Parts: sequence; structure tokens; C-alpha cells
Amino acid sequence: MTVQSETRLQGGTVLELENIGMHYGNIHALRGVNITVRQGEVTCVLGDNGAGKSTLIKIVAGLHDHTEGSMSLGGIIRRFGSPRIAQAFGIATVYQDLALAPLMSVWRNFFLANEIRKGPFLDIPTMKRICREELTKMGIVIPDLDRRVGSLSGGQRQVVAIARAIYFGARVIILDEPTAALGVKQSGVVLKYIAKARDAGLGVIFITHNPHHAYLVGNHFVILKLGHVVLDARRDELTLDQLTAEMAGGEELTELSHELRGVQPGKVVTPQTIEHGGVPAPDIAPAGEA
Repeated sequence: MTVQSETRLQGGTVLELENIGMHYGNIHALRGVNITVRQGEVTCVLGDNGAGKSTLIKIVAGLHDHTEGSMSLGGIIRRFGSPRIAQAFGIATVYQDLALAPLMSVWRNFFLANEIRKGPFLDIPTMKRICREELTKMGIVIPDLDRRVGSLSGGQRQVVAIARAIYFGARVIILDEPTAALGVKQSGVVLKYIAKARDAGLGVIFITHNPHHAYLVGNHFVILKLGHVVLDARRDELTLDQLTAEMAGGEELTELSHELRGVQPGKVVTPQTIEHGGVPAPDIAPAGEA
């Protein structure tokens, strides 16, 4: 049975994580994580640094094996021994560094490690045609496919990576902080193509620390904190302000506000002489006089 037919039997649920845990010796990176990813939806996984987002990505992508719980793909429990096996089952990951070769052309990057051959030679015309068609489907036009991918904008590079994942059979696509290093305009470009991937019927896992970006495209929101799920809600169950508050710390932020009540944030201090410890500053000779 194919992944596609398995998915239809599950009513749209393509990937399900149940009580997933991961520990490295005595360090627990994840505990009791439950996430359901459905076709045609964007599941946003948010969290601060150290929340467990990277570990979660590595488990789903087949880079690491979970130590607790189970992972089901199309209703069948799976364990992926490598990223190549996960990809064969339709799970593609677009990491922050994109796994693109900046000095190679657009079409070479699109078919990197999956080249089409005609006998012993590369079938360059066919690869260029397919690359152009797939990028056009995503709404991006790159006139010169021989252009080095490193010369593209950050948003365009993200789209090349997303289009490549879709073409090579992805049913679930994991996007690792795709807008983290981009400006407002380029972030908007990437968010638009995340919506296109959703509309193509993929289950999208959007990893981010930006609740505003998540709320623009998300259907389902999960917030991780120190390896635990602290929020799991559908879009109609919370507002952007609530999502932002939970991401910012929720109750902890309220407690911090009480602790800092006497700080007087608008206070202006009169300039005064600062008394140091009496240690003289080093004597540095001007350039050329040493």
C-alpha cells in the first residue's frame, strides 16, 4: 500500500507522533510530545532556543531515533533508520542552510543527487525543463537556470528547496526556521510559498520562533518548552495575542512583570562620576609609535 492510499484511509492524518521522547544519557530533550500533521494543513511548531524543536526535526527526518513513544505514517508505525529512508516514505526536510550548493546552477541544485541520465551522460535539457515547470507551479520564474543558486535572494533559494522536495514525492515537508534570516519582504515571499505547498495537499510542519509568521499561515499550533508541549491548539481556538503571550512565556512573563514592578522603566539617571576599582587602563601607544 502506498503512502498516499494509507493517508486517505486515515481521513487526512498523514503523520502522528504519540508520547515521543528523546534523551541523551540523563538529558531529556523531549518528553511526551504528541503532534498530529494533516494533509493540506500547516502545523506550526514554535519554541525558544533549547525548546526541543531541532531534536523533533531530527526524529521525524530520520536523523535520530526516538527513545520513547511511537511515530505513525499513514496509520502505520514507522522508524526511519536514515534521512534517505524517511525521504523514500515521503518526508522531506528543508533545513536552515537549505542543503544547496551556492556555486552550482539552479537546475543542478534541483536535481542534486537525483540526476536524470541518458545513457552515461546527464540529460540536461530534460532536467532544465522539469526544473522550470516545477518552479513555475510554485509561482516563481527564474529566466536563467544556469545562474548560480548563491546569487538568488534568500526567499528564492527557499522556494527552490521547497519545489525540489515536492517534486521528489514529499507528502510531509518540514521547514526549519525558513524566515529566520530573512527581511520582512523576503519572509512574505516564503510564507506565500508555504501556503502553496499546503494548497498542493502536503502536510507542512513549519518550525519557527516567530508567532506572527506562524499565525499568517498556520492551521494548528504547538509550542514546545524545555522538551514539553505547553500549547496545542487549532487556529479557531486562540488569537494572535494569545499565541504571542504563550510564546513569550505566559505565566512566567506575568511573574516576571511582578518581580520587576519597582524597576521604573522610564527612569532617567543623572550623569555622575563612576568610581572604578582603581586599576589603571593599559597604556596603548598610537599606531606607528610602538
